[in-house]
Amino acid sequence: MSGDHPSARLGVLATTWHREVLTAILRWPWLRRAEEQVTAVVDPLYDRHRGAVGVELMHGGRWAGHSLHAALSDLPIGFYAGVMVLDTLGKDVPGRGRLDPAATLSAAGIAAAAVTAATGVTDWAVSDGEDRRVGLFHGLLNGAATLLQAASLSARMTGHRRPAQALGAASMAATAAAGYLGGHLVQGRAVMVNRALGGNTPNRWVRAIAEDELSDGATAGVEVEGRKVLLFRSGADVHAIDDVCSHAGALLSRGEVAGCIVTCPLHETRFDMRDGHIVRGPAHHPQPVLPARTRNGFIEVRGSEPRRRGSG
Repeated sequence: MSGDHPSARLGVLATTWHREVLTAILRWPWLRRAEEQVTAVVDPLYDRHRGAVGVELMHGGRWAGHSLHAALSDLPIGFYAGVMVLDTLGKDVPGRGRLDPAATLSAAGIAAAAVTAATGVTDWAVSDGEDRRVGLFHGLLNGAATLLQAASLSARMTGHRRPAQALGAASMAATAAAGYLGGHLVQGRAVMVNRALGGNTPNRWVRAIAEDELSDGATAGVEVEGRKVLLFRSGADVHAIDDVCSHAGALLSRGEVAGCIVTCPLHETRFDMRDGHIVRGPAHHPQPVLPARTRNGFIEVRGSEPRRRGSG
C-alpha cells in the first residue's frame, strides 16, 4: 500500500514532529508572559503612530504590494550563509582590526537584520492569537542570531578566527530555526497572505438585495452564492468589494464607514469601497472588486466581468 512507502512514513513523522514542536512552543509559560510584556510596550506605540508615513513604509503595503519584512528577511540569511561559505572554503583572510571578506558580510548581515527586525515588529503589532506568540519566538531567535553574529564579528576583528567561525555557525543555526517558524507563519498560518484571494463566484449575475434597501452613502454586507460581499452606493453608482479583509480575514461590513472609506474593525486598515484600494495599512493587498449593477429593482453582483460574445 502507498501508505507503507518510506516517503509516506517520513511525511507522517515530519508532520507529527512539526505539530508537536509548535504545540510545545505555545504552551511555554515564559513565552506567554513575554508576549504580554512586549504587547504592553509595542501596542500603545503602534496605536500612537499608526497613521505615520514611517509605519506605512515599514509595512510595505500600498507601495510594495506585500509585506516588506518577508522580502528583507532574505538579506541577513544570505549574508550569514556567505560568511559560512567563506569559512568552509578557507577564503576568509585573518586580520586584526580590519574587515576581511567574511567580516564584511557579517557586518552587512547585522545591519540588514536590524532593518528587518524593525519591519518585523511592525507586522507583529497587527498579529493575533497564537500567531503573535509564535511570531515573538521567531523574533527572539532572530535576535539571538544577530547577537551571535555580532560576537562572531568581534572575534574576527580581534583575530580570533576559530571562535568567530563557531559563533557564526551558531548564528546560522538560530537563523535557520527562526526561518522555520517564519515559514510556518506564512505558509501554515497565512500571516500576511491575501485572505480575500479566491474564486470568481458567483459566475453569473446574482441578486444581492433590493435596490431600495441601500440608500445613498450607505453600505451593506451580503452573501451571494457563498461569497461575502460589501456593497456601497454613491449616488446612482453601486460598488461591490470583497467583504473579507485581505489582511486578516475580518468582515469589513462590521467596521466604521466615513464617506466612501471603510475601516477594518480588526486592525484598522482603510479601504476605498469604490475601487478597493488601500487608503491606510497595515493591509498589503487591495480588496477584490466585483462588478455590480441595478436591474429590475435589485442590486446584482457577479464574481467577474461577463465574457463578450465571440471572445476566447
